[in-house]
Amino acid sequence: MRIVGLDVGERRIGVAISDATRTLARPVGVLRPTALDRDGAQRAAAEIARFAAEEDGVSSIVIGLPRYLDGSASAMTARVTAFAGELGRLTHLPIALQDERLTSREAESRLAITDKDWRTRKARLDAAAAAVILQEYLDVWPGCSIPIAADSDV
Repeated sequence: MRIVGLDVGERRIGVAISDATRTLARPVGVLRPTALDRDGAQRAAAEIARFAAEEDGVSSIVIGLPRYLDGSASAMTARVTAFAGELGRLTHLPIALQDERLTSREAESRLAITDKDWRTRKARLDAAAAAVILQEYLDVWPGCSIPIAADSDV
């Protein structure tokens, strides 16, 4: 079973998915809800349901948890935590919150190696950041079938 990774933002949600062995993460795409608090969780749940219907299925979800560089909560931390709770209610899947500090910068650096046009990189950045978040989770918790609880302090 695979794990879905999400990079939740105000206007876009980057989506990534692991392979069935939970070794590698790959970017899938970007969801564009009308507003995070309005239909973000519903759109993400629909995308996850689509993955779950595929042969390898989905066992859990990893969501990037935004924080300031010093580790303190940012304005988005509570919103993403609320999003995770709503998504868990909609999907009935376990959710892990993964520290996402500097993941967008890492994703940008990786994309810049192969794509010199910043406009095309920008369009792929959220999905690439979701893949970085998911890969970091997979690297720390290899083979883990029980993700970190959504209310933990990652």
